[in-house]
Amino acid sequence: MSPAAPALGGSEQHMEDDRPVVVVTGMPFEARIAAGPDVRVVCQQNAGLAETLDAVLAQGCRGVVSFGTAGGLVDALRPGTWVVARRVLTDTEYFETHPGWSKALCRALPGASYGDFAGVPEPVTQVAAKRALHDASGALVADMESHIVARLAAQRALPFVVCRVVIDPAERSLPEAALAGLRTDGSTDVWAVLCSLARDPGQLPDLLRLAGDARRARRAMAAGRRLLGREFAYCRA
Repeated sequence: MSPAAPALGGSEQHMEDDRPVVVVTGMPFEARIAAGPDVRVVCQQNAGLAETLDAVLAQGCRGVVSFGTAGGLVDALRPGTWVVARRVLTDTEYFETHPGWSKALCRALPGASYGDFAGVPEPVTQVAAKRALHDASGALVADMESHIVARLAAQRALPFVVCRVVIDPAERSLPEAALAGLRTDGSTDVWAVLCSLARDPGQLPDLLRLAGDARRARRAMAAGRRLLGREFAYCRA
């Protein structure tokens, strides 16, 4: 794995106060929570995200945040726990987050964990796969957008950070119904969920647990967003 160029120095490049902070999410509910007067939200999952985000970054910004939920890869991280990225890893490269801004996020989010994120092309759904990914990378959590955000920010020498909330813990596999109901835009296809449940009603307890985890994650995300303020604790230093 080779290091990518660190995403530092963007704050010196773009000093104008009227430039927004760009916030990237993968789910519509994450985008609604992220929205605010001093940010520009890009909501798209990994397919097509790079092209969309690159066009937005070309218009100028002070920095970029990857915000939303992530899958837990270690048992200590419970649903609703904030994690701030030190690095974002892929199979072949890694990206350092902006250290000062990341520290500001940790100060703003009491109880946040600080560590590495694994960037993945699709959800890591099974317990065995979560364990294997952690063992291979050392990452605390995984998500599908942060590595794309990191790569594009590094290419433009923009500061970037990642702050996400754990939604599914490492010791639980996701039920098939949850994946069947996930549309490409991140919204939920209720009919697909019901059809999957009709084929395998035994999924219901796991699906209900996941719904409870999602409620905890959503509440934590909304509370944390208020703590982050208008500019997501943006910090030049």
